[in-house]
Amino acid sequence: MFYQLYEMNHAAMQPARLYADAVRLFYTNPLNPFSHTSWGRSVAATAELFERTTRRYSKPTFGLTKTVVDWKSVEVTEKTVWSRPFCNLVRFERAVPAGRRADPKLLIVAPMSGHYATLLRGTVEAMLPYADVHITDWVDARMVPLADGSFDLDDYIDYIIDMLHALGPDTHVMAVCQPSVPVLAAVALMETRGDPFVPSTMTLMGGPIDTRRNPTAVNLLAEEKGIEWFRDNVVMQAPWPVPGFGREVYPGFLQLSGFMSMNLDRHIIAHKDFFMHLVKHDGDNAEKHRDFYDEYMAVMDLTAEFYLQTVDTVFVRHALPKGEMTHRGIRIDPSDIRNVALFTVEGENDDISGLGQTKAAHDLCPNIPADKKAHYMQPAVGHYGVFNGSRFRSEIVPRIVDFITSYGRQDRVAVKPKLVRVARR
Repeated sequence: MFYQLYEMNHAAMQPARLYADAVRLFYTNPLNPFSHTSWGRSVAATAELFERTTRRYSKPTFGLTKTVVDWKSVEVTEKTVWSRPFCNLVRFERAVPAGRRADPKLLIVAPMSGHYATLLRGTVEAMLPYADVHITDWVDARMVPLADGSFDLDDYIDYIIDMLHALGPDTHVMAVCQPSVPVLAAVALMETRGDPFVPSTMTLMGGPIDTRRNPTAVNLLAEEKGIEWFRDNVVMQAPWPVPGFGREVYPGFLQLSGFMSMNLDRHIIAHKDFFMHLVKHDGDNAEKHRDFYDEYMAVMDLTAEFYLQTVDTVFVRHALPKGEMTHRGIRIDPSDIRNVALFTVEGENDDISGLGQTKAAHDLCPNIPADKKAHYMQPAVGHYGVFNGSRFRSEIVPRIVDFITSYGRQDRVAVKPKLVRVARR
C-alpha cells in the first residue's frame, strides 16, 4: 500500500501547492511594490521552493529543432519510426539537401534506469551534425496497461534486435550506461545467429559490463542486499487510476530518493543556492537550476521483472563476464562477435560504473580484430560527463564520430582511426 499512500499524500498536498504558486505569482508581480524588496523576493523564493520540491515532474521534451550540418543550420523534426508498448524509437530527421551523401545511421540506446531518454538530450544534440540519430524513448511502466504483457531483460534485448532490423544494415549502436550489457548481449546473439543486420560498430559508454572491477557503492549495495531484499522492499503495484494499475513496478519516486541520497549534501546546497539566486534576483543562475532539476526530478517506473532480472544478472551474479548470461535459455557468448567494431568510453571519476567495468568488454570479445577495437578514458569527468557536457562535446564526440565513420561497411576506409586509447593528463 506504500505506493497508494504516496499518491494520496501527493493529492493531499495539491491545495498547498496551488496556494504556494499563487503566493509566488503575487510576490513576483512587478505591480506589487513588495516584489522589489528582499523580503518580498524571500517570500516568493520560499513559495517556489516549496512548490518545486512537492510537485510531480512530467516527462520533459527533447526540444531539438535545429542543428548544423555542413556549416549550415537545418531544421530537425522528431518522428516515431518504430513502436512497442514499452518503447518508441524516435528519429531526429534533419532537413538536409536531397542527394546529399547519407550520414551514418546511429541508434542511441538510452538507459531504462529511472530517468527518461531526454536525459541524453545533450548526447543527441552533439551527434546530430554527424549522424542520422535515433534514440530509444522508453515508456513509463505505470502508463502501460497490464493487458500489454510483461517486460523483462530478455524483452529488452529483443527490442534492441528488432530496432536494428527496422533500421537496416550498416547501423551503428551506442549504449549509454545501463544498456551496455543488453546491447552487448544483443549483438552477441545476432553474431551467433549470423544475422545480416548486425551493427557495424558498437560504442559502450560508462556501462556495467563487469561490476567486479573497481566496484562502486551502487555495485556493493546490490551484492550486499541480494535479489530477495530488492524484491521485498522496492517492488510495488502501480496505484489506481493510472493505466498500468496493478502492474508490479519499481516506482520512480523510490529511484529518485536513491539518486538524491547518494549526493544529498550537493542537492541541499544546490537548493539553498537556488533560494539565494531568487532573493538576489539572479535570473540566469536560477533558470539553470530549474532546467537541471526539471530533468533530474522527472522519473519513470520500471517493470519489476526487468529491474529484478537486471540487478540479479548484472550486479549480483555477474553473469555476462562469467559466461553464464542467457537469453530465453540460450547462452550469450560475446566471443562470437567478429564483425562489429568495438569502442568503449569511461570517465575517470565515474562513481556509478567504476574504471575498468566498461573496458572489460574487450576481454569478453577476443575475436574482434585488434584494429577494430579502441578504448578511451576521459580525465576529470564523472558518470554524467561521459555522455554530456563540454568535455564530452570536445573530447569524446570527435572520437566517436571518427570511429563510426571509419568502420561503416558502405564507406569503410583501410586505416584505423587515430583514437587515443587512454587519455593522459
